[in-house]
Amino acid sequence: MYRSEYPRPQFVRPDWLNLNGEWSYTFDFGKSGLERGLQNSTGFEGRIQIPFCPESKLSGVAHTDFIPALFYHRTITIPADWKGKRILLHFGAVDYDCRAFVDGKLAGRHIGSSSSFFFDITSLVTAGSTHHLVVYAEDNLRLLTQGGGKQSTHFKSAGCHYTRVTGIWQTVWLEAVAMSGIRSCRVTPNLDDGAFTFTPTFFQTERGLRFHVTVRMGETVVGQATAAANDAVPLTVPLRDIRPWSPEDPFLYDIDYAVEAADGTLLDHATGYAGLRKIHIEGNKYFLNNKEIFLRFVLDQGFYPDGIWTAPSDEALKQDILLSMAAGFNGARLHQKVFEERFHYWADKLGYLTWGEYPSWGMAWTRPGAAETEGNLELSAAAQEASFGNFLMEWPAVMERDFSHPSIISWSPVNETSAILNWEAYRLRMAAVYDLTRRTDPTRPVNETSGYLHVKTDLWTVHVYRQNAEELRKSLVPEDGYPVFRHDPAHEAPYGGQPYFNDEFGGFMFIPPERCKFADNTWGYYGMSLKNEDELCAKIAEQVDTMLAIPQLSGYCYTQLTDVEQEQNGVYNYDRTPKVSDGKLKAIFGKTRP
Repeated sequence: MYRSEYPRPQFVRPDWLNLNGEWSYTFDFGKSGLERGLQNSTGFEGRIQIPFCPESKLSGVAHTDFIPALFYHRTITIPADWKGKRILLHFGAVDYDCRAFVDGKLAGRHIGSSSSFFFDITSLVTAGSTHHLVVYAEDNLRLLTQGGGKQSTHFKSAGCHYTRVTGIWQTVWLEAVAMSGIRSCRVTPNLDDGAFTFTPTFFQTERGLRFHVTVRMGETVVGQATAAANDAVPLTVPLRDIRPWSPEDPFLYDIDYAVEAADGTLLDHATGYAGLRKIHIEGNKYFLNNKEIFLRFVLDQGFYPDGIWTAPSDEALKQDILLSMAAGFNGARLHQKVFEERFHYWADKLGYLTWGEYPSWGMAWTRPGAAETEGNLELSAAAQEASFGNFLMEWPAVMERDFSHPSIISWSPVNETSAILNWEAYRLRMAAVYDLTRRTDPTRPVNETSGYLHVKTDLWTVHVYRQNAEELRKSLVPEDGYPVFRHDPAHEAPYGGQPYFNDEFGGFMFIPPERCKFADNTWGYYGMSLKNEDELCAKIAEQVDTMLAIPQLSGYCYTQLTDVEQEQNGVYNYDRTPKVSDGKLKAIFGKTRP
């Protein structure tokens, strides 16, 4: 079975069924399937491998033209011993408008490209019986109302837009939970006081129920606490043995969660993990565990030649992190994509720092001028409002799912907002985005728009691509005496003393001699391709050395980890094979300040 691993490693229950594998499907090009009653289907002619999108090779379909809608079908058999439990149908992610039906009855609807969700199907199924599951998905990037990230709004991939993703693209699974089981639990680390705070919610609350948390280091219990099982009431567990999580020592505590009835009967049990670490800002410095840190990041877009947005295997997720670390990076900016939970699990395990980001490109409110020039639908106030509303619905759900991962150290809600038609509306929206992000997660710094046109931000990030190191230095340290680079001084907020990052630079194209161009529109920055790996390394090294010598910089992010289709400026090829001899990149990106 494809992607058979447990999809939610921070909160594991034993009663679950993986629904990945072969499903049947049919395209619905006319979007008439619901009228035709396809939700009542008992099977379609086509065959598709889930969780891979139909555009991907691994799906077995590889249809790369636009897919306005499609239906999926498979049968599900509910284990007999799940009787009396709550039955949940989980989706890692479906792009974009998803409806699920059980035996023709609507189980639920979810709108969004990237957030995980579930439908409670308890009333629609019977333990010990088999049922027909039909999933319907609509997707229309050209409306400019949905977060598509780097998916192309044209037939052909071009520039920094690539093959589209439609429908199911992460694991689908069933779970059995006690009626009063734990719905979610935030884990907030408190390094300074040596404790974790757990904030649970429950599927339903009842008088007399107790919530237990036990923290372990291996087999040794180092902290535990009990409280009434009430929604959103924090429970703090002091630790008797303190071991911080860090890139040098990514230690994870094991967590046991339990709900007991008043008579002591165990109703629900789950296991997870947590890392004890602290992120904060003092002035223009960025701190991890109360020590200043310099971020040596790489841009990771999370595309795969055979799976597109979906990694071919769990091991592939892990290997991407190991490849990055082997090149000398201590983390990544996860760019214009919400990565699946298993990626964050491996980042937690391996000590790999990340900034989480929403796939904001393709939404009318973030890049209206750019969308017009790309030949999309004529923009209107309604399209901007609809796209902003869709963003506000999904972005908090993304943060909530990934809140407890210690490897995530900042949030970037949107990327490169530009060409604004209504500056007053833009400023109001960006301030609202910052406030929403901070309210949802007050523990991490917010980079409200990566790159430029800042309104309200904890981090001053710029995207400065320059062909040589001297031009880079002059841009990052302006000769007019202003402390930071500004893309648009007339419109963006004044610099407020935040930590300063060049979170995109480089982009040098080098295609190894045994390789060829991916497409006729292959490109890299500066309109040139370097001749050999030594020339590439020399170009990168002079720019890295330049930035390490700028004391006000707190980090950089190199573009990018791998080639992605026609954008061939990665430090690895698209298939993850090396472009550069072993050790050369680590000697550059692994450098730290004296």
